[in-house]
Amino acid sequence: MTDARADFGPGSGPGPDFGPGSSSHPPTADPLSPQARRLCDAMTAGFPGPGDTGALRAAATSGSGRAGPAVASVSDTVADGVPVRIYDPAPGPADRPLVVFLHGGGWMMCGPDSHDATCRSLAVAAGAVVVSVDYRLAPEHPWPAAPDDALTVLLWARDRARAYRCDPGRVVLAGDSSGGNLAAVTALRAPELVAGQLLFYPPLDASMDSASVETYAEGYFHTAAHMAWYWDQYGGDPEHPHVSPLRAPDLSGLPPALIVLADCDILRDEGLAYARRLARAGVDCAVQLYPGVFHGFLGLPLPAGAAALRAAGAWVAEVRAADPPDAGRPGRPDPHRRPPAQG
Repeated sequence: MTDARADFGPGSGPGPDFGPGSSSHPPTADPLSPQARRLCDAMTAGFPGPGDTGALRAAATSGSGRAGPAVASVSDTVADGVPVRIYDPAPGPADRPLVVFLHGGGWMMCGPDSHDATCRSLAVAAGAVVVSVDYRLAPEHPWPAAPDDALTVLLWARDRARAYRCDPGRVVLAGDSSGGNLAAVTALRAPELVAGQLLFYPPLDASMDSASVETYAEGYFHTAAHMAWYWDQYGGDPEHPHVSPLRAPDLSGLPPALIVLADCDILRDEGLAYARRLARAGVDCAVQLYPGVFHGFLGLPLPAGAAALRAAGAWVAEVRAADPPDAGRPGRPDPHRRPPAQG
């Protein structure tokens, strides 16, 4: 793992070099590890191309049986109309963090079952309760359905944190891939309610205008064609910051962030660009860039996936409380309101 400027302190913009393996030039040899290449090729062979929602959903959930670590309890409930699954790793102190986890899958696939092992691992590594959100999926429920569900669960989780022996001021938003986008968007909408944002290889700009998109467009499982189709199915104005967080005019005041990236991923450069912007806005931001792996490595039987979850858990465990819970909560923001332009 290459930890690229592991701590971007407030006001300290990261330098242009994010460590070995982060070149935007086309690789001259296979940059994937042999183990990752074998997995990548096998997964690619069994994954349909863009265009068939049913086939993609079936393929995305076909490998959902990987077991995660044991936890003290797993329960399903409904959070103000949104189904959620709650993981409690073990009895602990009453000031534990609480993680609201948003699964990936192009905003149109997967759910708590597909990400069960990831949520278990994160709960154990962080010593935190994890609330996995079964948000509404596109294209049946296009934007802003998913971010509205994410915000609903954030408000619900903060209100009920003490019932789960968690600190309401230590609520962390987390998500992988499209779930990372939803976590970033929700942090933009209600930053005062969030103690940290944990973003695993998130799509952050619908324009897909970065060098890594060209470099890794094909041959690394998550293709540029798939991502473009996911964006199209998701809907919304691609320039709206609640669709493309990288387009937000102002990132100041956001909670601390850990951004975890795969080096061989079309989304890598968007994550790096967001980290730079967060740091320049005075937000504490850490980046962990893992070489030799591709998009989705978190849930795969690769050493990098286990290492990333351990590191993420350690980061969550150290997250400090945000504003006190009695500091007031905002009204529900209008997801269609365009933020004012910067002067």
